[in-house]
Amino acid sequence: MKAELTRRSETKRISHVGIAVTDLEKAIADFSSLVEPSEIERISLESEKVRIAMLKLGDSEIELLSPIENSGPIARFLEKRGEGIHHIAVKVDDVSQAIENAKNRGFQLLDSTPRSAARGAQAAFVHPKSAHGVLLEFYNQ
Repeated sequence: MKAELTRRSETKRISHVGIAVTDLEKAIADFSSLVEPSEIERISLESEKVRIAMLKLGDSEIELLSPIENSGPIARFLEKRGEGIHHIAVKVDDVSQAIENAKNRGFQLLDSTPRSAARGAQAAFVHPKSAHGVLLEFYNQ
């Protein structure tokens, strides 16, 4: 049985949907033609060996993820599954509290503490086995 909680980390909205791609520039061009983002931000996250493009769509974003080299998590994802949806990120007030709440409810987590994410944000991931096959990210931006 899952524990009742006294404090919750309020989920605000879907922050972004992460999509793994092999060619970041082509994906930016293709998605820009399809959804016409209001802005595009390019980020390199060396710790995860990934280049990122954030396509702004109103209050949400599409995050395109392309490996910098053949050894990071996105490179492994692409090798195993090919291009496609990698994760769904939900904006939370407090990533640490979201981790604690998920753990108390019996969910399997990939992170026991928040990790550094793009734009100086914090993030943590729930294992897909605990979330019906979806990699779910708690994200504080």
